[in-house]
Amino acid sequence: VQLVESGGGLVQPGGSLRLSCAASGFTFSNYYMSWYRQAPGKERELVARITSAGGSTNYADSVKGRFTISRDNAKNTVYLQMNSLKPEDTAVYYCNTRRSGLGVHYDYWGQGTQVTVSS
Repeated sequence: VQLVESGGGLVQPGGSLRLSCAASGFTFSNYYMSWYRQAPGKERELVARITSAGGSTNYADSVKGRFTISRDNAKNTVYLQMNSLKPEDTAVYYCNTRRSGLGVHYDYWGQGTQVTVSS
């Protein structure tokens, strides 16, 4: 499994960014995909999740109405469109896919992409 994020950067408050995560090494269309983020000194938190076919999504309360997760199963890519960015959105953003079974799970992570929201 390989997950490669891109699209991070420096943006002013109120601005937008689109993150991408290119996946390989597994049958992408069979699995949920998620975006997490981790700010300095804080625990990693779930930002958004999308089902395998893209028919259902869920979001952290802090990003609802501002962020949109989507996927293109033909391109093995998941996206995170981030609008109305706030300084508190500053974090390293990670792409994630999880494998579960027999009461245990294993998480695969990308290398992360830095998002900095600052004037």
